[in-house]
Amino acid sequence: MSNLIAIAYPDVATATRVRDRLLELQRERLIILADAAVAEKKPDGKIKLHQLTSTTGGGAAMGTLWGGLIGMLFLAPLLGMAVGAATGAAAGAATDVGVNDAFMRDLGQRLQPGGAALFLLVTQSTPDKVIVEVAPFGGEIIQTSLSEEAEADLREAVRHVQAVADSIPDRPAQEAS
Repeated sequence: MSNLIAIAYPDVATATRVRDRLLELQRERLIILADAAVAEKKPDGKIKLHQLTSTTGGGAAMGTLWGGLIGMLFLAPLLGMAVGAATGAAAGAATDVGVNDAFMRDLGQRLQPGGAALFLLVTQSTPDKVIVEVAPFGGEIIQTSLSEEAEADLREAVRHVQAVADSIPDRPAQEAS
């Protein structure tokens, strides 16, 4: 079973950096994500979704294949491929996998203009190692599917790591001298 975690950030750049760091941690096998998407609230109030994967391309490829095969039956494989690609792309674009797009748009409306939310569908993780990596980016947990106790534990762990990170002086200026 996957757990949904939504974290608000002041801007899309920070949310994207956190998502990218989590993808690196996934390659290190510290977390397994079923989906990770960023919802950005534009200054005009519109919500733009930044998805990891696009189902449009896959739908177009499958549509081309099947359209070509069906087109061969009617002696018009190129026409079949073109129709199949268009139909497959449309079906792929209409497909919603991972975190529900409507849910992300609804929750995104609660953000400040210019803000962003990172939506994670976590299948498995090593929380003590993952939290240390992403808590310094800040952010506010705005919604989860965790139990109340597990959510409270997560919030406390993040607060603790952020407090420790805030208490460490910046090292780069000291190392340069």
